[in-house]
Amino acid sequence: MDHFNYRNGELFCEDVPVERIASEVGTPAYVYSKATLLHHYRQIARAFAPLKATICYSIKSCGNIHICRLLAEQGCGFDVTSGGELYRALQAGGDASKIIYAGVGKTDQEIADALAAGIAAFNVESEAEIENIDRIAGEMNRTAVGALRVNPDVDPRTHVKTTTGKKETKFGVDIERAERVFEQARGLKHLRLGGIHIHIGSPVYEIRPYVDAVTKVIELIDRLTRRGHRIEWLDLGGGFAVNYEGPDQAKPITEHAAALVPLLTGKPWRIALEPGRYIAGNAGILLTRVLYRKMGGTRRFVIVDAGMNDLIRPTLYESYHHIWPAKPSDPANVPAQRSRALTPVNGEVVDVVGPICESGDYLAKDRLLPPVERGDLLAVFTAGAYGFAMSSNYNNRPRAAEVLVDGTTYRIIRRRETYEDLVAAERV
Repeated sequence: MDHFNYRNGELFCEDVPVERIASEVGTPAYVYSKATLLHHYRQIARAFAPLKATICYSIKSCGNIHICRLLAEQGCGFDVTSGGELYRALQAGGDASKIIYAGVGKTDQEIADALAAGIAAFNVESEAEIENIDRIAGEMNRTAVGALRVNPDVDPRTHVKTTTGKKETKFGVDIERAERVFEQARGLKHLRLGGIHIHIGSPVYEIRPYVDAVTKVIELIDRLTRRGHRIEWLDLGGGFAVNYEGPDQAKPITEHAAALVPLLTGKPWRIALEPGRYIAGNAGILLTRVLYRKMGGTRRFVIVDAGMNDLIRPTLYESYHHIWPAKPSDPANVPAQRSRALTPVNGEVVDVVGPICESGDYLAKDRLLPPVERGDLLAVFTAGAYGFAMSSNYNNRPRAAEVLVDGTTYRIIRRRETYEDLVAAERV
């Protein structure tokens, strides 16, 4: 569910027509719905309330400080993967005791900063990292808490580049090796290895991989407990999918919870989850204007002012993002709902491409769209997660503005970059 809907022939974000935002802020621009962000966070919190789970929003998915502050005010914790993300979480008013620090390559300075901030736990990924955190904590006269990231060797059936729970990934340790790692860490003085962390991939559309992973981990924890290890923390990760292609593509979080909560009810561990995409994905769109139309052989191209530097997911992951005119010229093409199966009146198959000097610079290929002309505004949907967060200045393009809509009003939460911004750090 989200708050992007067509009314009277044009697209609204909550109660604001997106054409108004584009006209006043310019394009390309990311537009987020406050109501959608809060709805998805509250939905997850309610679904896992029986476990008193700590919900840690994954900042890497969409890290604007205003969005993070909005979630922190709701009591949300944060999942961070770098020193910069930790800084953002704290600047947004995040409670350090609800911050989990993940990532396979934490530097000494990042570890020290996290210890100084008083985070809840590190998700640790190797024996070498365990030894390093113990050393740094000792030098700082602190005690760190760690949760060992375990690969349950479950296939999440998602893109190869975002599959993270198999043995062959760079993340965590194989589940067969986990007991040995705990034994090796038994004598540490400054790191208490007291938890297990899993994250099998993203986006995950099926429930079964989560059930299989949690079942394996429960068995692991039982074995560790029998060997005298005190497990106090189980982090289930995130990766819950959202609707990119149609209204019923992804399972609602309530169905995931219905399968997982019974497995974990009554267990003596704190439970954490790290949703990012589920909260932010359908809460944001990318607005872009048509610059030109052209033919290349038999292919039709619609050239827009947003490129792969603004939204890299289509070319990096071959991802589908629904694209549609914000105000279709033919009222018959105003959609009742978003779906990959939509067949527009007088539609044409086009490639929607950007201005970047790469053949891989596209937002859609072989896409059936209503007729569009120069100046028309297009909306790229489900762009809230891993959209702006993965944007860049490639081709020396200033990054887009970000806008947050709240009912009948909106505000800019990140100004559009300028040419001066592109060179400011080089004026040394």
